[in-house]
Parts: sequence; C-alpha cells; structure tokens
Amino acid sequence: MTTSLDLLPGDPRAALLVIDMQYDFMPGGALAVAEGDALVPLVNRLGAQFRNVVITQDWHPAGHISFASSHAGRSPFDSITLPYGAQTLWPDHCVQGTQGARLHADLVIDHAQLILRKGCNAGIDSYSAFVEADRSTQTGLAGYLKERGIDSVFVVGLALDFCVAWSALDARAAGFNTWVIEDACKAIDLNGSLDKAWQDLTAAGVVRIDSADVTR
Repeated sequence: MTTSLDLLPGDPRAALLVIDMQYDFMPGGALAVAEGDALVPLVNRLGAQFRNVVITQDWHPAGHISFASSHAGRSPFDSITLPYGAQTLWPDHCVQGTQGARLHADLVIDHAQLILRKGCNAGIDSYSAFVEADRSTQTGLAGYLKERGIDSVFVVGLALDFCVAWSALDARAAGFNTWVIEDACKAIDLNGSLDKAWQDLTAAGVVRIDSADVTR
C-alpha cells in the first residue's frame, strides 16, 4: 500500500470520492450533520486538484427499510435486526426526487465523471459507495475505478462516521490505497460512532490526512 503523498491528486491513478453532499445532510435537513454546508467551498477546491472525481448521492425510494417510519412503534436512531444484520433506523431522508436528495447547489465540480446513486434498493441500506449494507451487493464502483486504471482514492464528505468511513473501508478491502481528508468531512457522532470509525479506519490501513497535505 502507498502511504505517502508522493502520488499527487492530479495523477490519473488517483480519484477524489465526494460522499453525499446533499441537502438532507446539511443544516435544516432531515438528517442534518452540523456545519455540513461549511464543507462545500473546501470540497470544491479539492475537486479542482483531481483529474478524476466521483460524487455519490443517497437516493432512497419512499418507504425505505432504513426509515423509522417504515417500522411501527419505532423512532429514529433505534436499532433493529434485519436479515442482513443490525440496522440503525433513520428519519426519512434523501427520498428520490425530493429537494433533500439534491446535491448542494454550490457544489461545483463540473469535470466529475460519475454521480453514483446508492441506497436505491428498498430492502437494503447502503452507507458505502462500494458495497451495500448486506455486505455482498456491489455498486460497481470498484470495477469502474479499476477499469480506468485508478488505484488510489481520497474520500471527503458526509458523514465521516458513516458513509465516508464505510466507503473508505470498502475501498481498502477492494485493494485501493485510501486516504480520508479529515477537515473535508463532518461527523454525526452517534453513541461514539466517530471514535469507532477512526479505530476501524486506522486498523484497515486507511490514512488520515488534512486538506493542506493535498493542496500544498
């Protein structure tokens, strides 16, 4: 694994993965991440450094299995067991075609080659850009990147302790050199989820860096 930043962002083997910069994850949204909107200018600047950019978009059908409203007597942030394992229940968010599901209007990375919509399967949640929560259903992103000769991924966006962390872990599991740009992410930090995410990321060999390391 490459651990240094000898590989520059503009290298054709590197990609920036921008996770879920959508209105429902911004202040005032259905599943708001504090100061999530403050990331937009920095993510735009980082995007300009990379030749290859992929943007993800949470895109749930109405009545998604991960919504608390889909389970009688349950509330947001309860945990239940589904056929694929433990599932945190969320407020209805990023429902297909709604304003909350839209990417932030100020996110401007016009040269991004792919917008990958995830969470589209009504019966499976999907935090990761690579593998859905059943841990077997692939999104196809790993193959897309590898077919294009990309072997290194830098991850930014929302939320650090959920979709960012799961995406970075799955990137490593798929064989990519992986960095999380810490100051270009924000976390929910639900019941210690942020500390656990960093423990898991470090154990997997994901490298924690700052945007200054990329833009220097």
